[in-house]
Amino acid sequence: MNNYKLPQTYEIDRLKIDLKKCQNKEWLLHFNQNDFTGNWSSFALRSISGSELDILATPNATFQDTPTLSNCLYFKEIVDSFQCEKESVRLLSLSPNSYIKEHTDSDGGYEDGFFRIHIPIQTNDKVIFTVNKKPLPMREGECWYANFNKPHFVSNHGENDRIHLVIDCLRNDWSDQLFATFGYDFEEEKKSKYNQQTKLMMIEHLSLMKTEVADNLIKQLQGELTQ
Repeated sequence: MNNYKLPQTYEIDRLKIDLKKCQNKEWLLHFNQNDFTGNWSSFALRSISGSELDILATPNATFQDTPTLSNCLYFKEIVDSFQCEKESVRLLSLSPNSYIKEHTDSDGGYEDGFFRIHIPIQTNDKVIFTVNKKPLPMREGECWYANFNKPHFVSNHGENDRIHLVIDCLRNDWSDQLFATFGYDFEEEKKSKYNQQTKLMMIEHLSLMKTEVADNLIKQLQGELTQ
């Protein structure tokens, strides 16, 4: 299973109070402008530089709280409740009549030692969020993990912005215990990781052959990696 609704839920009124503190500040369009159509903007609560306008979610970097996070007491309480190292923490807003094109994020799953949490603060019934072609019916105040190694797509055909609190976390013993409570299959993970490493090695060796047959096999293996 690639997607989980976590057991915790959050107070919508308190989420929106903190959101309002951020909405009168400058937000930036998402840095990868080839990945979306319309308006997809971001505001940092943890960033590499400590600036709210530093919205890069670069892995394996050192992150720090931005000044705004200390003024958003409920956001900070939520972030601190995840008893693991946090990387980027952002608010991500997708405006009406906008969509994020289907794409994959490298090393975006729990098996990679990483997990991304989505907490919807403001959404509507016309938002579509799919991972691996399966819809995730995320509601305000809920808490979700999804494996973003898989192809994912978001569209907003509603009348208000879809805004999520997005927390990037690093896996540890605490998170393993959390994931165990909702049935994460650690044995299957070991098998999948081995198979993935094998396929990556095959792709590397085939790429040296530079033949049409090798190229076709590479495409097949790459397709299997995203399934």
